[in-house]
Amino acid sequence: MADRQNFASTSLPRHLARGALGFGALAGSVLLIPVVGLVGLLLAPLGLLALRGCPMCWTVGLLQTLSNGRLRRSCGDGSCHLSVARPPGPST
Repeated sequence: MADRQNFASTSLPRHLARGALGFGALAGSVLLIPVVGLVGLLLAPLGLLALRGCPMCWTVGLLQTLSNGRLRRSCGDGSCHLSVARPPGPST
C-alpha cells in the first residue's frame, strides 16, 4: 500500500496556530496593498508556507489532526471500512 500524504500536526493547538498565522498572512498581504503597495504581497508566500501549500491542505490537516488515533481503516476483499478505534487502556 502506498503511503498517503499526511497533513496532520502533532497537536491541535499547533495546527490552529499555523492556521492563524497562514490565514492572517494571506489576509494581511491583500489588505496591506493600499497602505504599502505591492510590497504587501510578500506576506503571501509566508501564509502559504504556514498552510503547507493551500487552505484546503490546512483543512484536510485539521480533520486528520482531529481524527488522529480515533478512526481505524481496514481494507479487504476489495472494499474498505472505517471504524472507531477503541481507546487504549486496561483490557477486561
